[in-house]
Amino acid sequence: MSVGEMLAATVPMAKTLDLEFLETTGERAVVRLPDQAAYHNHVGGPHAGAMFTLAESASGAIVLAAFGDQLNRAVPLAVKAEIAYKKLAMGVVTATATLGRPAAEVVAELDAGQRPEFPVRIDITREDGAVTGEMTVLWTLRPNNRES
Repeated sequence: MSVGEMLAATVPMAKTLDLEFLETTGERAVVRLPDQAAYHNHVGGPHAGAMFTLAESASGAIVLAAFGDQLNRAVPLAVKAEIAYKKLAMGVVTATATLGRPAAEVVAELDAGQRPEFPVRIDITREDGAVTGEMTVLWTLRPNNRES
């Protein structure tokens, strides 16, 4: 089962929004939100909450793809997120996530007994390629032997 298939099957919000995981690698994750009237806002585009969930899901996909081999010793947790809505989003929107630090650097910090933090940057685009939103999620890998 791919990371995208696993997330679609196990994360209720991803399933609710019918998110489509197009690409999930340790370098990039691409997730699409189909145009669905049930999740429109007052101007007929995707609701801000749906776009946030789309982008956060893309960030989670890249984190699992990049650090899935570390799950036996650490749990990935989102620490904080910031989103900026840049242009009106209409129709299908796609989130493309990239790691803000090399995965090897993050794993080296985990190996050294630290609790590494790393950003994931996400662009949300319309079908015409216009960037409608930008999001950064700060993630951590919390070692399993810690409570905080």
